[in-house]
Amino acid sequence: MAYTVKQLAKLSGVTVRTLHFYDEIHLLKPAYCGDNNYRYYGEEQLLMLQQILFYRELGFSLNAIQKIMGSDDFNKLEALRSHKHILEQQLDRTHRLIKTIDKTIVHLGGTVKMRDIEMYEGFDPKKQQEYENYLINNGTLTQNQIDESWQNIQSWKQSDWENHKQEGDELNKAFVAAIGNDLKPVSTEAQALVRKHYAWVKQFWTPTRESYIGLGQMYLDHSDFREFYEAYHPKMTVYLVEAMKAFVERELF
Repeated sequence: MAYTVKQLAKLSGVTVRTLHFYDEIHLLKPAYCGDNNYRYYGEEQLLMLQQILFYRELGFSLNAIQKIMGSDDFNKLEALRSHKHILEQQLDRTHRLIKTIDKTIVHLGGTVKMRDIEMYEGFDPKKQQEYENYLINNGTLTQNQIDESWQNIQSWKQSDWENHKQEGDELNKAFVAAIGNDLKPVSTEAQALVRKHYAWVKQFWTPTRESYIGLGQMYLDHSDFREFYEAYHPKMTVYLVEAMKAFVERELF
């Protein structure tokens, strides 16, 4: 059975816009185009899309996925076995996190006292350290600035973190709307959003010209951050970073 773009979007949960984008960058081409100029996707393309979604779920950037799936020795069965192994590892970690949450709920309810070390079971301190080392090594931040950042948020409550996350989510959705409206990164509207982004980051540390540009570069280079923003929109990371650079040139001296 052949599927149109709309049918495949409904079947897979991937937006029509994203499927068009995958076609544009030659990541997922349709099987053929009909006389009506509609794109049609067959079983081979459905399997390819499944692979793309697996890799996206595992945190791979689009560039990395293109290189992997475009290689001559790419094997779907081996890739699926690898996905299964990684997901099983993640599932184990998720189960540990759920247990930690359950223990914390009981602890806060006063029923059972939780040991301090149990509060951090399931978290990945290596990942947090990786981000900090990345910022230091590429010259974005110094260790003193990172220490200052931790100092600024040490008194934050759960509600503070939730508000910060919600503010960031709303801001990212506003950037997606700007992209959808074909607003340039240098436009007045986009720059107003970057000004809010700068203030959002400033809750942790005060970026300079160099460190704000360095932060944008990390968004581009680090797969975790690129994946995070591209989940909002495939062009989100590049758009945001271009807007950040324009903001630096205009407002940071």
